Amino acid sequence: MPVEPPVSVWEFPPVAVAGSGDVVAAGADLEPGTVLAAYRRGLFPMPDSHGPLLWWSPLERGVIDIAGFSPSRSLRRARQRFEIRVNTAFDQVIRACADPSRPGSWIDEDIIASYTRLHQLGWVHSVEAWDGDELAGGLYGVAIGGLFAGESMFHRKTDGSKAAVAGLVELLDDKYAADRVLDIQWVTDHLATLGAVEIPRDQYVRRVQRALELPLPDAFAQGVSPQA
Repeated sequence: MPVEPPVSVWEFPPVAVAGSGDVVAAGADLEPGTVLAAYRRGLFPMPDSHGPLLWWSPLERGVIDIAGFSPSRSLRRARQRFEIRVNTAFDQVIRACADPSRPGSWIDEDIIASYTRLHQLGWVHSVEAWDGDELAGGLYGVAIGGLFAGESMFHRKTDGSKAAVAGLVELLDDKYAADRVLDIQWVTDHLATLGAVEIPRDQYVRRVQRALELPLPDAFAQGVSPQA
């Protein structure tokens, strides 16, 4: 099971202070206790290359509903092409997601260090799509009870990231599926094809509070990965 880190010295304001914007706060740190406290309040960190660390809670939050999830034919085909594994190549996954040559890349060394530490403590996980012995794509995110907050994904082979998303949905689809929250931050055109929808920020925060009371999915309750 995950190891609870020391409590953060920082206290986040309510997400409502953002008004019609998406940024709730600036500053603080990326210590494990701080990052977990943020997710529990409906926020996530994202660096600003021209200023302090920013803490976001989008006015319209992107989620994928697990209960009743209906993958498209192309998504089903993508999933069938790959083997899904959990936490067998976390460092490869986060480094691939952080590739500075990717458009919009925002994952810096501080983020990598923070989420790697959270991975070692059992809170952050990678979901990987494998084609034989080749890592074809994957994603990583934070799992707290019934919340899985997806952070980033990548692919090296066509449909590798799609398969990882489909595999993640399978891992979350249990008797608690109706109350689990799969957070994808913002809905992009690509994520919309995978079933992502927008919900209002206040609704998202209420759902997270319920989800935090749920047990972890079995796949994420097995302790840290062999690399930790």
